[in-house]
Amino acid sequence: MPMNADPPNVLLPTLPDPAPVSEAVLFAFDRWAFPFQQYVQVHLTPGQRPSIVLPHGPEGSHDEVLLFYGTVIRVGRTFHMWYNGNHGPLLNEVGYERRNFCICYATSPDGIAWEKPELGLVEFNGSKKNNIVALPGRMPFSTWAVLHDAEDPDPGRRFKAAYGVRGEGGDGFCVAFSPDGLRWNPLPHPVGPVLDMAGITKHRGLYYINGQTSGRIRMPVVRRLVTFVSADFERWSPLGAIGLDRAPLPDAPPAEALASQFEEVHLGAALWNRGNVILGIYGQWHGHASGDRRLVVIDLGLAISHDAVHYHEPIPGFRLVPAREQPQTQPGVAPALMQGQGMENVGERTLLWYSTWRGTQGSGVRMVCWDRDRLGMLKPFGPPGARAISCPIRITHGTARLFANVSLLSPHCRLRVGLLEEGFAPIPGRSGDDAATISEGGLRVPVRWKAGDGLLPSHGRFRLDVHFDGIRAEDCCLHALYVGA
Repeated sequence: MPMNADPPNVLLPTLPDPAPVSEAVLFAFDRWAFPFQQYVQVHLTPGQRPSIVLPHGPEGSHDEVLLFYGTVIRVGRTFHMWYNGNHGPLLNEVGYERRNFCICYATSPDGIAWEKPELGLVEFNGSKKNNIVALPGRMPFSTWAVLHDAEDPDPGRRFKAAYGVRGEGGDGFCVAFSPDGLRWNPLPHPVGPVLDMAGITKHRGLYYINGQTSGRIRMPVVRRLVTFVSADFERWSPLGAIGLDRAPLPDAPPAEALASQFEEVHLGAALWNRGNVILGIYGQWHGHASGDRRLVVIDLGLAISHDAVHYHEPIPGFRLVPAREQPQTQPGVAPALMQGQGMENVGERTLLWYSTWRGTQGSGVRMVCWDRDRLGMLKPFGPPGARAISCPIRITHGTARLFANVSLLSPHCRLRVGLLEEGFAPIPGRSGDDAATISEGGLRVPVRWKAGDGLLPSHGRFRLDVHFDGIRAEDCCLHALYVGA
């Protein structure tokens, strides 16, 4: 594609609220992307190599306990992080959060090596040599979700944040605006109800915030993923929409429903918006039969959305980041993780940032990784004939090509990719014996057909038809297909 050519517009017409994107990613584990399947099964891959990349501060400092409750954003070549610093006496009898919260800032060139710059904005213990951002007004309670909105015509609103407040002045969630992410101007009052949130995104021209809520929408009273929507980031929908519910059927007595003993959604889902699909990392709250919150275990799971409101799990209950055996966690404390808004492709890897939810030992921001976009896959099982067909695709502008993220291919294990019309009729020259053959793995392998230049149809709707072939077809791993330049 020439350097000065416009990027293509790719449309997936059957997805909720479709809109053209310059590149569409069809994750193999997304049943909306590949609704038609035969002899293939979805697999997910847990995050690899957990490590602490930003430790808590020394005793007596503003972040002597570091609970992420925050956001990582890459702007240009720099990674920006906002996290929740905790200090002072214990907040409650559970014994993990402190009474005093402050929003802190860190930067990194690669998302792995982080620095806490001296911002000189807020005084703590008689000194401004710290990394606390300036946020006048009420102290945040726990969550702090940041959105970089580069398209906002007002430079003073390019960074937007939502955060919870409690106590005098009313409980709820507030919003604030900033030109640089360091000096914030909050609205003077809560704009919505109590919402311990982790997810924030702009999608199809609207703003979405999701978090956990309980009791206002459905019984029993448990944590569910609920989303609020806004056109201007100031006036929000008066009601929330349930997007993911792991609670039991609504037949539990209300007294028991308050006991934190069920399967629930903690903090909603941190969002990674890929244009045509949104990946959500949510907290899998595993309640204890006793109702004792100190015994609750929290893993991190994966949910998918195409409209930023409704979510589905590729494998319900799969532990994408297991809480067990995390490095430097306290012995004798039930393992529990906390997601934050932060997931990025960096080079050949996908990175996710998170932290522990309780315990002071080893508190800090952690990171796990995958090979790029390989959070899961489709793999064959059983007899020959493994096959998957995509949702309809349409190129509305420009020219587009197809790329494959595939692994474990060989001369005995290959993929054949053909093209079908929307009504499933084969497209001549692009299907059957003329389908493209992929026999080597890679993160972005160009797909080329025997005839033609590799361009996808520029008119009409078509589907991608993937066959898993070879005497070792069961080894094939399809992770994703990309439609773009």
